[in-house]
Amino acid sequence: MNPVDLTGKVAVVTGSGRGLGLAYARSLASAGAAVVINDVDAGAADAAVKEITGAGGRAVAEVVPVGTAEAAEALVARAVDSFGRIDTMVTNAGVLRDRVLWKMTDDDFDTVVRVHLRATFTCVRAAVERMREQGDGGRIVVAGSPAGQRGNFGQTNYAAAKAGIAAMVRTWPMELDRAGITANAVIPVAATAMTKTIPAFAPHVEALEQHGTPFPDGLRKGEGFGTPEDAAGLVAFLASDASAGVTGQCIGIGGDKLALWSHPREIAVAYADGGWSADAIAAAWPVSVGRAPETYGIPAPVL
Repeated sequence: MNPVDLTGKVAVVTGSGRGLGLAYARSLASAGAAVVINDVDAGAADAAVKEITGAGGRAVAEVVPVGTAEAAEALVARAVDSFGRIDTMVTNAGVLRDRVLWKMTDDDFDTVVRVHLRATFTCVRAAVERMREQGDGGRIVVAGSPAGQRGNFGQTNYAAAKAGIAAMVRTWPMELDRAGITANAVIPVAATAMTKTIPAFAPHVEALEQHGTPFPDGLRKGEGFGTPEDAAGLVAFLASDASAGVTGQCIGIGGDKLALWSHPREIAVAYADGGWSADAIAAAWPVSVGRAPETYGIPAPVL
């Protein structure tokens, strides 16, 4: 297979002033794509543009908080005005407002859903409209999370938004196939501002940042946990012609680990002539479909 080559392609990456988003933008640019950097921090966005252009790449910044249709349209317009087209939309921007259910406010919930779920919808919609006009396909790459696949303590808002993003990725391929546009979710596990607060990871992230100490195999392989750069190659692949047959998938990446997440499906079935009464379900549950219930939550790291 030929190396991934994005020469002539144009990508928008939301939340790309730092962290995973910046790693994605670097990877896309190094493969030849022109990149629109997006962040709410103008300084971070400008620094990212300077880094990419200083390395010989092409990049511009669009400083706008994602979530609204107007912001999404501005990002697509920036790509078209600067580089003539858009080929890939990467929705990475995110925030956290972690609280247990009974302490989570309406604003905590709405903010996270707006930045993750609604912004993914509006940015993808704007990109797809332009891609369909161009008539030569495109790539949608959205950011999921293990929390959206499994649930996580204190993250009702975040887990719900990420689960919704996974559901959209399972819906869009049916709508976009005729236009040659693929849609996939990246499920990264990496050292970021969001994950470095996890006690099991914190000392390893600190050692990496302060002393350049590589993560041990127990993290890189056992937990699939690495640096943002470890997750960036998957985004470049999904933006390329090499991934033309890949769509509707949730793909895990982190450290030395690449994984394909399953989609929800029925795993146990029982039948009763005439249907199920409450009493019949109560009697059958522990010996039929409820005999081996599904687990939930992200397993604690084992190091």
